[in-house]
Amino acid sequence: MLLHAAAVHGLPVSTEPVDHARFALRRLGLIGKGKERDRRPMSAELDALFAHFDAIERLTFPMTRIVQLAIATGMRQDEICRITWADIDLQNRTACIRERKHPRKKSDQTIALVRDAGWDPIDLLRDQAAITGEVGRIFPYNGRSVGSAFRRACRALGIDDLHFHDLRHETASRLFEAGYQIPEVALVTGHKDWKMLRRYTNLRPEDLARVPRAIPPNDAENLPRPRLLSRLRARLIPPTATAREPKRLPRIR
Repeated sequence: MLLHAAAVHGLPVSTEPVDHARFALRRLGLIGKGKERDRRPMSAELDALFAHFDAIERLTFPMTRIVQLAIATGMRQDEICRITWADIDLQNRTACIRERKHPRKKSDQTIALVRDAGWDPIDLLRDQAAITGEVGRIFPYNGRSVGSAFRRACRALGIDDLHFHDLRHETASRLFEAGYQIPEVALVTGHKDWKMLRRYTNLRPEDLARVPRAIPPNDAENLPRPRLLSRLRARLIPPTATAREPKRLPRIR
């Protein structure tokens, strides 16, 4: 604010005390960059949540299907509750999210509906159509109520430090584990900043270790063989350089 007053309005304000205070607070560890979350739901946690939601008879909205769709598409809870059937292109497997959240300006964004994040979004939408029909909002519920139900379930099951927004991170991580590249994942999650997408990607070491990485036949044939390497060394290093003996110094008597 002081910098704005000095630069824009030309007020004679000294920002030196603020700089000193900021430096001291950083040294003391009282301020700094926010900690990046790397929380991913475990399979057992998701199974427990689904069983918990399905057992609540008084629950008026399909939380299991909403959570599955959140992981399958990377959509936020309020986006899921706002999307309409007019926004879905079943033939091209795309969805248009209206007024999507963005750091600078909200805008409409079209995302791909892929099958590789655990559930097929089209199947989930068709299952929901049997309840609410194919007109208007697909999930005509309150986004805040969805978030509250998710938090209550986590508390009841003893699931610690799991937020609904972590499901969006889970989407990106699952797609990367399935072999998607950064631009492809961005078409699903809608991230315009690939650096931000990289922050949301939390691959598990055990998942990476399970992926077999064989050398393609064409590449294997092009790899240098031991005999070929020895021949290359012989060509690159002159014979005199390899056979030359160290110069002997005269003996001092």
